[in-house]
Parts: sequence; C-alpha cells; structure tokens
Amino acid sequence: MSLVDIGVNLTHAAFDADRQQVIDRAIAAGVRTMILTGTTVEGSQEAQRLASQYVGTLYSTAGVHPHDVRHCDQKTIFRLQELAAQPGVVAIGECGLDFNRDYSPRPEQEQWFEAQLQLACELKLPLFLHERDAHQRFMEILKPYRDQLSAAVVHCFTGNGEELKAYLNWDLHIGITGWICDERRGLHLQELMRLIPLNRLMLETDAPYLTPRTLRPKPKGGRNEPAFLPHVLQTVAVAIAKPAEEVAQATTATAKRFFKLSN
Repeated sequence: MSLVDIGVNLTHAAFDADRQQVIDRAIAAGVRTMILTGTTVEGSQEAQRLASQYVGTLYSTAGVHPHDVRHCDQKTIFRLQELAAQPGVVAIGECGLDFNRDYSPRPEQEQWFEAQLQLACELKLPLFLHERDAHQRFMEILKPYRDQLSAAVVHCFTGNGEELKAYLNWDLHIGITGWICDERRGLHLQELMRLIPLNRLMLETDAPYLTPRTLRPKPKGGRNEPAFLPHVLQTVAVAIAKPAEEVAQATTATAKRFFKLSN
C-alpha cells in the first residue's frame, strides 16, 4: 500500500530531534510521498530546501497562511513566485481565510488570499487552501478565479454538508485529516464521506497537529507524524464501506494527478 500525505509540517520544531527517523517511519508505514506545507515565505523556503534532499519522496508548497499574512509586504508575492520556480514546489499555499482565530486582521487576510489566488492562476499551479469559519467570504473571493485555476484542495476540511457540497460543485478537492477520528467534533465527517468522490478525495496528517484521538497506543507527547496516516485511511475506509486498499489506491492516484507527481 502506497499513500500520499498531502499536508505535513515537517519543518516544525517538533521534528528537530528526529526528523530523519520520522521520514523513515512514514516510508515504512507506506507513506512514500509527503507534501511539506509552506505557511510563511521563510517556512516555504525551508520546506523546499528539505524536500530537495529527498527528491521523489518529499515535495513542498509555497504560500502564506492567513494567520501569518500580517507579516506580508510588497516583496512577498515576488518571493513566492521565485520559490515556486524551484524544483519540487508543487502548489501555492497554504493560503485562505481563518475567521476563527483572527490572528491577522480580516482585511489583510482577504488581500493576501486574493494575491495568492492571482499568483496560482498566473503560474498555473494548484492551490492548497485553508478555510475556517469563513466559508461565505472565502467563496466570494475565490469565485472570480475558479475557472482560471488548474486545481484547488480545501485542506483539512472540517465543515458541514452544505459547505462540502458547495466545494464539490466547484470541482474542488477535499483533504481529510485525523479530525475525522475525533469523537467530540469530527463524527459528522464520517457521515459526509460518502458525498466525496474518490477522485476528489485526498488524505493528510497536518502533523505535528491533529493526532487521531483513536490512535492506540497514543504517541509520546501527543505529536502527530506522517506514519499515522494509515490510521486516517482506515477510518475513512470504514466510513465509506470500502476496502482500505481501494481507498489508498484511489487517494494516491488523485494526489499524484492533482500535484502532477511523476514518481
């Protein structure tokens, strides 16, 4: 079984002590391809440098997360454009809107979301999207660009059925994380899984965050890592009543097609 983790924060300090071992464990668990998430310009550069050391296994994105857009300046888009030309950079993002925590002012979130939408259209790269508690405004900003985009995935989808249907109606892809394993807030996702066509579904850990609550034994310190992606796979497979091998094959094919991966 071969899996693609489409969203892992492998440059996070939580992995500083054993990053190589984390990669080795992921590969041993069947997670043979990982997309490293860029959330700032500097973080995106770091992700690209790390991915360049594992050609064919690690790839990266280039973008600024809505939490961090308060630090953007007139050089931000130019620097992302330069970075996107580097080998192994396969998408623009993580970008979007987060009205749940509002770490950056909403007007700035909207400004830099649109700027990254424009960049993705110009470069014809797929988008790695973040949306939390901002669905209506998110769709309003995205709408003028949808037909120009090559592809887009709503990463770590946690929304409701109407939001899911809206994304699917626009041919967006959906990323599912260990949130689906959370009995407190993720059970509704298990009911919604049957609505997602396998050619629109991708899997991710968002490690070191969102450790599946049903994972046993629980990892030391509660840290998530890409080797736990098969646990997310199993939960998804049960939810849609399909063999895990079939879901693995389909989501891997979808991810490779979406990110234009050759391996």
